[in-house]
Amino acid sequence: MVTKELINPRSIAVIGASNDLSKPGGRIIEHIIQGNFTGNVYPVNPKESTIQGIECIANVSLLPQTDLAVIAIAAKYALQTVEVLVKEKNTKAIIILSAGFSEMGSEGRVLETKITSLCNEANCALIGPNCTGVLTPYHHSIFTGPIPQLDNKGCDLISGSGATIVFILEQGIQMGLRFAHIFSVGNSAQMGVEDILEYMDKAFDPETSSKVKLLYMESVQQPQKLLKHAQSLIKKGCRIAAIKSGTSEAGSRAASSHTGALAGSDAAIDALFKKAGIVRCYGRQDLMTVAAVFQHPQLKGKNIGIITHAGGPAVMLTDTLSKWKMNVPHLSEEKTAPLLEKLFDGSSVGNPIDFLATGTAEQLGSIIDACNMYDEIDGMVVIFGKPGLFDLYDVVETLHQKMLTSRKPIFPVLPSLTTSKSEIDVFLSKGRVNFPEETMLGAALGKTFFIPAPVEAKDDISSIDVAAIRNVIDNAADGYLQPEKVQILLDAAGISRVKETIVRTLGEATSGAGQIGYPVVMKVVGPVHKSDVGGVVLNVKDYEVVSKEFSRMIQMPDVTGVLIQPMLSGKELFAGVKFEPKFGHLILCGLGGIFIEVLKDVSSVLAPVSEEEAMKMISSLKGYKMFQGIRGQDSISQSTFANVILALSRLVAVAPEIIEMDINPLLASGEKIVAVDARINITH
Repeated sequence: MVTKELINPRSIAVIGASNDLSKPGGRIIEHIIQGNFTGNVYPVNPKESTIQGIECIANVSLLPQTDLAVIAIAAKYALQTVEVLVKEKNTKAIIILSAGFSEMGSEGRVLETKITSLCNEANCALIGPNCTGVLTPYHHSIFTGPIPQLDNKGCDLISGSGATIVFILEQGIQMGLRFAHIFSVGNSAQMGVEDILEYMDKAFDPETSSKVKLLYMESVQQPQKLLKHAQSLIKKGCRIAAIKSGTSEAGSRAASSHTGALAGSDAAIDALFKKAGIVRCYGRQDLMTVAAVFQHPQLKGKNIGIITHAGGPAVMLTDTLSKWKMNVPHLSEEKTAPLLEKLFDGSSVGNPIDFLATGTAEQLGSIIDACNMYDEIDGMVVIFGKPGLFDLYDVVETLHQKMLTSRKPIFPVLPSLTTSKSEIDVFLSKGRVNFPEETMLGAALGKTFFIPAPVEAKDDISSIDVAAIRNVIDNAADGYLQPEKVQILLDAAGISRVKETIVRTLGEATSGAGQIGYPVVMKVVGPVHKSDVGGVVLNVKDYEVVSKEFSRMIQMPDVTGVLIQPMLSGKELFAGVKFEPKFGHLILCGLGGIFIEVLKDVSSVLAPVSEEEAMKMISSLKGYKMFQGIRGQDSISQSTFANVILALSRLVAVAPEIIEMDINPLLASGEKIVAVDARINITH
């Protein structure tokens, strides 16, 4: 729980305060003083009389009533200190910088649990332990640097790693980013990243709160809480970007199905972020570049005008924008002729607009004015380094003034960080941010433009046979369902399947094949990986082959029967389900064959799935053109495939016991898509 005393305390006690600025207790006091904290500061240290000019208190028991306490002493002394604070000093917020808790093993975990229980009982907010602190506009209770310029319109940053905050701030400050609140949650004994985001959602004020939230997470402990409050904040006008590090594919290596192998923890993170509307980043520079894009007006379209006096960076930016499906539209000679007359000979205005190394601030202003009038342009990137011919003070002033009045977003790239440092500093002092590297900006523009809006979907289960589904699930043992039970679930969910029969005697095999009609496919029932054991035979055309293959198959280890289906043709598709603990069910889809086996061309989304999400899953596939029909081939019905995805979402809503499900392949022919083979694994 975040308390007002954590955000805006009237008094702060620093337990373990020091005159030594190389120690956390010394640096905390320094930062609180430099941050012009207006309340009372109480340094606590039995060995000092004054600390950094403030009268020192010898023991925590001698403290007056204290809103916030920062603990910077050895872990073994922390429990008794917290007990005095919450029981005797009415302390309602505690930040524990000290390490030596759950990150060190079972003994430290026990100590951490006891401290957390004390804080919970006293309705006291606890940050840490093993963190670097908290920074708000009211107090600088953080021992690391650098301390950024604080501004309510800056970024809120929440991190599970204190050291990472330092490196993120270093990157952001150089770009001119400002910050509002910074939380280092450390071990997250009481509050993790998700809990701080929840507070920011509930306390959000459209007039005063930051509208940019940045997250660094090494684990997602409460994905549903993250989803709920990220969606809520974005609907309130916020924009959120996050790094999730430490993903592991260990779980996928042990999976027994295509779905399990393809739906690792990283897929769950991707699906969660997409559903929430969070832009996923993969490094500090990536995160800070996206944050800087967030500080500009949102693009209303994907058409970018590139204004430059250096050809190479413009080409690299064009390539990056194209990779991220943004456009650099060509501008016709007729449209740009008036602009070309204002530029030096040799300039090019087709887009990129290259006005040469000799280009002036006045010409830059004319180009920006022209781009504001071109309907083909939705936003501008200005690349202007120092050519060595003149200083850039008039250039950065022109940029600043044009950004004040431009109808379209302008993203400045001032790459001459050494030779133009003083000019860039002037630009940043005006509250601007700089993108020193154009390709990172291009990727960030693509990420932020195409991030989907938050989706809140609900499954409509009125179209499925709930009773039939529950009857199968309630009466089945854990593990893979028998094929006949799978057939019932497919039918009940409304997923079309091929006509098939399971046979256990030679007579049943020959009779069943005849009823289905030749040619047929024969598959063993029992082994999980049929093809690996020679348990699949295709294109069986007559009675003699059915007899021969049945006799061979039925004698294989673990085989309980043989499944006979008609031999069908069509394009192979894949759909599946994977339950990811804490996250819920992932619904997956893709093209079959090489697309899934080798290319792993799969899209996933967290259930429940909306119709819009299902269609986006399909269109995001690398092999999407197969659905549209290429080189004379028939197209695949996207709406029919989307209905299969929706049916899977409804199925797991009724049967959450399903932990893995494969339908592979689904065969598509014209408007029809039918399931040929399916497996379902359940656990109660």
